[in-house]
Amino acid sequence: MSSRARVLILNAALGPLDYRVPAGMEVGPGSIVVAPLGPRQLLGVVWEAERMPSDAEVGDNRLRNLLAVADVPPLGAPLRRLVEWTADYYLAPAASVLRMTLASTSALEGARTAVEYRATGVVPPRLTPQREQALERIGDRQGLIRELATTANVSDAVIRGLVKVGAIEAVEVSLDSPYPIPDPAHHEPVLSEDQRAAADALVAGVAEHVFHPTLLDGVTGSGKTEVYFEAVAQAIRDGRQTLVLLPEIALTEPFLKRFHDRFGCEPIAWHSGLRSTQRRRAWRAIASGEALVTVGARSALFLPYRDLGLIVVDEAHETSFKQEEGVHYHARDVAVMRGKFEGCPVILASATPAIETRQQVVTGRYAELKLPGRFGAAEMPTIEPIDLIKEPPERGRWLAPRLVKAMQETLERREQSLLFLNRRGYAPLTLCRTCGHRFQCPNCTAWMVEHRLTRRLACHHCGHIEPTPRVCPECKGEDTLVACGPGVERIADEVTALFPEAKTAVVTSDTIWSPAKAAEFVGRMEAGDIDIVVGTQLVTKGYHFPNLTLVGVVDADLGLDGGDLRAAERTFQQIRQVSGRAGRGEKPGHVFIQTHSPGAQVMQALITGDADAFYAAETDARKDAGAPPFGRYAAIVVSSEDQGCAHDTAKLVGRSAPEVEGMHVYGPAPAPLAMLRGRHRYRLLVHARRALDVQDVIRDWLGKLDWPSKVRVTVDVDPYNFL
Repeated sequence: MSSRARVLILNAALGPLDYRVPAGMEVGPGSIVVAPLGPRQLLGVVWEAERMPSDAEVGDNRLRNLLAVADVPPLGAPLRRLVEWTADYYLAPAASVLRMTLASTSALEGARTAVEYRATGVVPPRLTPQREQALERIGDRQGLIRELATTANVSDAVIRGLVKVGAIEAVEVSLDSPYPIPDPAHHEPVLSEDQRAAADALVAGVAEHVFHPTLLDGVTGSGKTEVYFEAVAQAIRDGRQTLVLLPEIALTEPFLKRFHDRFGCEPIAWHSGLRSTQRRRAWRAIASGEALVTVGARSALFLPYRDLGLIVVDEAHETSFKQEEGVHYHARDVAVMRGKFEGCPVILASATPAIETRQQVVTGRYAELKLPGRFGAAEMPTIEPIDLIKEPPERGRWLAPRLVKAMQETLERREQSLLFLNRRGYAPLTLCRTCGHRFQCPNCTAWMVEHRLTRRLACHHCGHIEPTPRVCPECKGEDTLVACGPGVERIADEVTALFPEAKTAVVTSDTIWSPAKAAEFVGRMEAGDIDIVVGTQLVTKGYHFPNLTLVGVVDADLGLDGGDLRAAERTFQQIRQVSGRAGRGEKPGHVFIQTHSPGAQVMQALITGDADAFYAAETDARKDAGAPPFGRYAAIVVSSEDQGCAHDTAKLVGRSAPEVEGMHVYGPAPAPLAMLRGRHRYRLLVHARRALDVQDVIRDWLGKLDWPSKVRVTVDVDPYNFL
């Protein structure tokens, strides 16, 4: 056992450091340790020295002792290889990737119980506004004092005051109580011939215990979940772990219910809404191998699974799998790499696979299984365009007469309708009709969005909020402010005016921010307590409501603005997905698409259902342009609170660009969002041929440059956001 250890500590600025292993302490690659750094103590992981070179090697006599080893299993070699690959491919510090793996520091402590707090129902004698707000927002929630304070948007002192007067009580929580074991034979489904053939192929793949990526391509309502559940059942029978990735936290609740119906208990959930104690319990169960099935958002990908036997990426086309902060990774692609390092199959399930995934099938790297029809009696919905030029809505309205008539008929049949508009809030822009003043975010190059339900203006980029003003701040005119364009709240107001007796629900990330809220929405839909849903892309996927028979797309052209590489593909995917919510039971479904350009290629593909022709044309266009997946992009974003510094550094980066055959650098230019969260932004776009190792080029290029500490230079490999 060596007395020297190379440790990757959780400080992205420093890189790996060497420490002495004191007598009696046993560590090996993957051991999680506590290491001293100056006066501080930091977590780190012991790494193979040959795989993690250090710029700060010192002699044995200058090494400091490691302080402790965490009483948890070491991180396995496949996970360490994934950390290295992710850091290398996405040009991120290895420590930043490792931080996602050590996502629950409390899991590394040995305590078996913790103290949490919950409301008792006692109303304190002195009920201040803050105390009232705290008790109202906490409701049935339970958690640490810090978590309850965050939930209630009050200080820790307010919560402690409520504990003193008996309105909140302490409860002891067991941190390591075992999870129930899913039963693969609990409720075996009756599958159609197509479903059974696909399920058998996936089950055989799991039983082989080898890396094997498969695209499960099935139309909405074809039963993809039931099919890949059979592969999950095989992994459970083998005693191996499964990870299911979902793109949205709101989708976890319907998934948990379906999983419970099939396997008799819920899987382990991992997402940002978990309490500290829940994260600790889940992390330890995953690391020990006790957690057989984990379902989670993209961050669940980096957890320390003991024996991974299957990875499923559901709704694999979703752009929300791309992380836009910190490490700019794409969970779909990293999931495939994790499967490769773990030696386990990976299933990508989608009704509208991304062109990148389709191309992997064409080249033979991925297998493909198709589910061409809906399960049982359900049929695909009929889709009709509404040309907004020929059939405009009434003045001051946004819904065309033909769609309104269809909604009336749907209500009369006691069936449910869904209106889709991918724009939160009431209106995307508020201006003064007298002087033309437009409300813009003080921190971003973006308009403030009116949210009438909460009576505020909000920036959807940085989160800045201000009350909706009564007078124009420029000309001081009263009653001169007008809302321009519709958001979902404005459509909901129109629906209420048209159908005052109907029960309407607005479904966006503002109204469904947790699995509990999603469960409440699902319960109301299934109970028939909602007649009309008005929602954003949050409702386009994953939900199954047999009585929902009508879908109206309010503005199908919205996603085509902005010159995004994937604009047409994303529009097709979203509208195809939301159309798939209609007619999922025995009742037929109808979809109306409101558009100003019904003849556009993407609209024709949606109307005729000819997805293959659309994808073929899009793929040819990408190939001609050398765009992904046939070429490579990387964005370099330079930002600073000081515009001059940002501008000069961007110019420096642009001037220093190397001349490499098969690579072009465009820019710098001000980013479309030229200011974000108070930082001025400039962008450069690197376009390279597929075979070029663009990461090495960028690493050498930027590594030779120096810029002021107040300037941030971020690289986004395979960007999805061009703002």
